[in-house]
Amino acid sequence: MSERILIIGAGFAGMWSALGAMRLLDQQGKADGSVEVAVIAPQPELHIRPRLYEKNASMMKAPLSEIFANAGVRFIKGYATAVSTAKNSVSYSDDEGRETTISYSKLVLATGSVLFRPDIPGLAHAFNVDQLTDAAVLEEHISELRRLPESRSRNTVVVAGGGFTGIETAAEMPHRLRAALGKDADVRVVVVERNDAIGPDLGPGPRPVIEQAFAELGVETRLGEGIIAIDPEGVTLASGERIDAATVVWTAGARANPITKQIDAEKDAFGRLHVDRNLKVIGHSNVYATGDVAYAATDDDGNRTMMSCQHAQNLGRSAGHNVAADLLGVDPIPYSQEKYVTCLDLGPWGAVYTEGWDRQIKLSGAEAKRLKTRINTEWIYPPSAERAAALAAADPLRIVVA
Repeated sequence: MSERILIIGAGFAGMWSALGAMRLLDQQGKADGSVEVAVIAPQPELHIRPRLYEKNASMMKAPLSEIFANAGVRFIKGYATAVSTAKNSVSYSDDEGRETTISYSKLVLATGSVLFRPDIPGLAHAFNVDQLTDAAVLEEHISELRRLPESRSRNTVVVAGGGFTGIETAAEMPHRLRAALGKDADVRVVVVERNDAIGPDLGPGPRPVIEQAFAELGVETRLGEGIIAIDPEGVTLASGERIDAATVVWTAGARANPITKQIDAEKDAFGRLHVDRNLKVIGHSNVYATGDVAYAATDDDGNRTMMSCQHAQNLGRSAGHNVAADLLGVDPIPYSQEKYVTCLDLGPWGAVYTEGWDRQIKLSGAEAKRLKTRINTEWIYPPSAERAAALAAADPLRIVVA
């Protein structure tokens, strides 16, 4: 039997892992079928999760079938359900629930993250922009609001969570609501954040720009507040304040895909697997982790990867290269991504772009928005389906900062 590199997940990290592995196999003259690169995922498509706060959410995907076929990657349609590191095997089910088990020589976990859903009464009434189908449901809901009688509740959106996703979602909402309800509609958008400042994970650097954008967009904030209950007509805050809202969007954090629980290894508070600089899971000789399921060092200064597209793309290239290098017995290229940036969309107001872990502002307003548009519409999309171009783009030394 040929050797097999098995990758679970076809997101940013999974796609680039597959292409990165094939690139090295091609360079080493092993793209002859002696080593198979296979990807298990529900669909052969890349969901553009960083754009799900935008309108037209159902269109935020890109096909991967042709890219994988031309590169020599086998695609397996299914949902991974179990991993056995003792047997070097993965079980997966198809759309009808039939279970199949496949063996691997080396495994790459690229299963991404899922929305954090705490035990809050009525959370099921909230919408979210975590997955493509969820964002599409929210969009349909917003488009149907115009059918409801005029009321404060109908015209109000509460965004739960003032982090990266919450800010981007809230900044788009006044425009999206007016597009649905009429340009003169008296809309209200309120961000509820447990911490005492907006964008707590972003630090003080970009905060003045975010606050200015919110003020000019008319987005309100409730800081140092938590939501204790949600119902179809609004939310109740810990302070006792009631906000009537027909639309509540939950954006309060992410956790690594729970399949990581099946790997007996050290994890961080978000369920991410500790990996070495080559992205091999510590304590497992045949298992690599990448993207949102990897807790990886970005440099020698103590910085660690974020659950972000920016890190997932480069983690994927590195994981693919290094898992193939491990199998072939050639030198790996340790993952390193010393430059860190953020580009936060602020809706029609513009955007803010920062550099460094201290997030020093470099661009804001319309100029930053032009950069954000390029990132969202060009840089994060899959490469050309032409084999040579796709494999060249998977070079682990090609660091994309976006």
